[in-house]
Amino acid sequence: MAAYRDTLTAATSPRAALRALLQGDRAVSAASVFDPLSARSASLLGYEFGMLGGSVAAMVVLGAPDVALLTLGELTAQVRRITRASPDLPLLVDADHGYGNALNVHRTIADLEHAGAAGATVEDTELPAAFGSTGTGLISRAEGEGKIRAALAARRDGRFAVVGRTAAARITGIDDALDRAQAYQDSGADAVFLQGIRTREALEKVARRLLVPVILGGVAAEIDDPDLLASHGVRLLVRGHRPFEAAVEATHARHRVERAGSALPAELNGEELLARLRGDHDLADLAQRVLHPLRPAVDEPA
Repeated sequence: MAAYRDTLTAATSPRAALRALLQGDRAVSAASVFDPLSARSASLLGYEFGMLGGSVAAMVVLGAPDVALLTLGELTAQVRRITRASPDLPLLVDADHGYGNALNVHRTIADLEHAGAAGATVEDTELPAAFGSTGTGLISRAEGEGKIRAALAARRDGRFAVVGRTAAARITGIDDALDRAQAYQDSGADAVFLQGIRTREALEKVARRLLVPVILGGVAAEIDDPDLLASHGVRLLVRGHRPFEAAVEATHARHRVERAGSALPAELNGEELLARLRGDHDLADLAQRVLHPLRPAVDEPA
């Protein structure tokens, strides 16, 4: 494991890998990652790309719900930690609404690209929630198109994937979702991320309408078939962020056991796995080479 590698060249190769997935013929599931160790775990298990969700980033960094409290600087810092620790895992980042208007989106994409992300999604949800709102709102289609154009103008590496994202299918309906997705496609987005596609009928509408690769957020049982999804233009799947939930649950359970003074099950000892994820062997090898002389010390003449 290439621990402690932090170079610009290392940060560009995963973009080609993510591009290849988008241009392939399979529906590939993301590893939900949220910090350096979770990203290394995904790499160790052979995942082809990772996804950092905005809701997860808010919980990891702030311990807060997904209500647009996280700042761009906080997100970018977490992305940099992840890509530094696992530079070969393509990382798709949920950039929420781009942290403001189209000009803010331009800054967001520039910062995420510099932090080593392979791509980012920009959504058309109205964030933060407007005063007096009673549900999830959407910005206008025209504003969403402007955000995609801004994202494309910001990137310096053409392999960085700009993804237009909408949850309109579960807010205003499938027809509006497809109108928005096509608008983002026509604005130059490399892919579109759709939430709320739950039926085969909806999936077929997506396939008939869109030409760019499709990313699905959440996969309902009716369409949870990789071959079916692939044949309808779906290239990437984000199944949710259960790994983080599991990590929190396991931590809480461990705290409960230790607080009660109970005996600790031996099988919960994860030191060997942690050593692999931390890169202990690589760091020890590096230390041997750079913290010790190459040749035995020779006494200098008096």
